Amino acid sequence: MTVRFDTVLMVDWSGGNDRGAKPKKDAIWAALVREGRAGEPIYLRNRQVAEAWLRDVLKEEQGAGRRVLAGFDFPFGYPAGVAERITGRPDPFALWDWLEARIEDSPKANNRWQLAAEMNARFPGTGPFWGNGGKTDVPGLPRRGREREGHGAPELREVERIAKATFSVWQLAGAGAVGSQVLMGLPVLNRLRRRFEASVWPFDPPRGSVIMAEIWPSFLAPEVRAQCARTKEIRDAVQVRLMARAFARLPEPHLARMLATRSPEEGWILGLGFEEQLRAAL
Repeated sequence: MTVRFDTVLMVDWSGGNDRGAKPKKDAIWAALVREGRAGEPIYLRNRQVAEAWLRDVLKEEQGAGRRVLAGFDFPFGYPAGVAERITGRPDPFALWDWLEARIEDSPKANNRWQLAAEMNARFPGTGPFWGNGGKTDVPGLPRRGREREGHGAPELREVERIAKATFSVWQLAGAGAVGSQVLMGLPVLNRLRRRFEASVWPFDPPRGSVIMAEIWPSFLAPEVRAQCARTKEIRDAVQVRLMARAFARLPEPHLARMLATRSPEEGWILGLGFEEQLRAAL
């Protein structure tokens, strides 16, 4: 299995609306290391801008014959059994297709709260999604996690039980929430997957010219904090820069061991268990 990558692309995603022209936190940021040369972080004000930028970058890299590792900081799957309950098939890509067909997204509005409530209706009880961050109540979507009961879905994936500081995919709003990023990110990845015939690790073996993987920037939290303290930069920008550099500099044997992990349904975080190697690569 070839694990050499010419280009490493890391993306810090967002589930919210357009963040405006001026670069700011809690937005979409991306960083690229191409053939050992690191560029400055790129601010992408909304998902429409980000998807267009990603298409252009991947088209350029693929056209130039460069192999790309593209990391995105949100879960690629849900706990075991969820895909089958929603789609009738225990296949993560069936759920990606299902979400892509139903998500409505624009720079100023999207239907993630309503779609989460629709998914909740396929479970017994109340939940599992929670965290309506809008002003208007959405029937079937509780605002607080403690309001859920009897839904029967696992709270965490296996990888989140190991990586203790990660958050549940069911939390849509509030500090640390990642659920909205998943709902709004997977449809974008699904389109990129088809367009570039990308492999999605760890569901697919890492073959071809574009490999997409789930990442977690908190692996480099001490280094990120230290650089932010020195430079006063936006944390999201620092995170993607350091993650791109770490993975680009990682010795191939370490990367091969990371990519040997397979998870047919839930997904996995690239680099889990190799935190010291990533820090050393910086």
